[in-house]
Amino acid sequence: MIGAIMGDVVGSIYESPTRAIKTKSFPLFGAGCGPTDDSVLTLAVAEALMSDMNFARAYRKHYARYPDAGFGSGFVAWTAGAAGSGRSYGNGAAMRVSPIGFWGKSLQGVLDLARQSAVVTHDDPRAIKSAQAVAAAIFLARSGRSKAEIARAVAALSGYDLTRKIAAIRAGYGYDLTADGSVPEAIVAFLESSGFEDAIRNAVSLGGDSDTQAAIAGGIAEAYYGIPRRFERVTLAYLDEDQKRLANAFARFRGRTLRQRLSFRSR
Repeated sequence: MIGAIMGDVVGSIYESPTRAIKTKSFPLFGAGCGPTDDSVLTLAVAEALMSDMNFARAYRKHYARYPDAGFGSGFVAWTAGAAGSGRSYGNGAAMRVSPIGFWGKSLQGVLDLARQSAVVTHDDPRAIKSAQAVAAAIFLARSGRSKAEIARAVAALSGYDLTRKIAAIRAGYGYDLTADGSVPEAIVAFLESSGFEDAIRNAVSLGGDSDTQAAIAGGIAEAYYGIPRRFERVTLAYLDEDQKRLANAFARFRGRTLRQRLSFRSR
């Protein structure tokens, strides 16, 4: 989960058509970066899982605490109970789903939870599919599957084309908030990476919805590679005390603390 939050923090300052970059050469924690609604709702999912809280209640609770975190207008309308809201086909369901991939005990369980987490605000097949794809990739990565196995499984359940290369995507890519137009690219950013940090750099360099795509890539990369302790420490420093306690509680719930150095894999 910290990998997703780090991706959000790193990508936050490049997240608009006017600030997008098309290079992997940039400071990881640039001036002005910080957690956005992606991190707020990721932590909301974590709290819902740990407390058996309804996902909708958790989202509204965390929105009320951090209303200025950059939430989209559709989500804000949903929190107010506006008629017709909750049917988004955007990437918001995928950006927050990483705790489920770390939480679930089976692939089917992960898929079911991902659907439940998505449908309350993103009751559209494309958005639901995107949340399931990301959660499945994380579950498979932490289960020791190879990148080829992850790609095949995720492509089979989502229909995403995960054979494309980052350079080819980057050349003609633009700002896209839709699930179908941003989540496959974020998964490719992980698949083509050489390590945890490289996955985040790949995602930001696409020049799209950088915080969300880096959050997705970062979550999968953490499950696959582990996350360097120094990155955990820096990322946690961007959170307030309540968010840190929640992040650490989720880590303890999963049987480790965030201060424990993870073992790394090279593939």
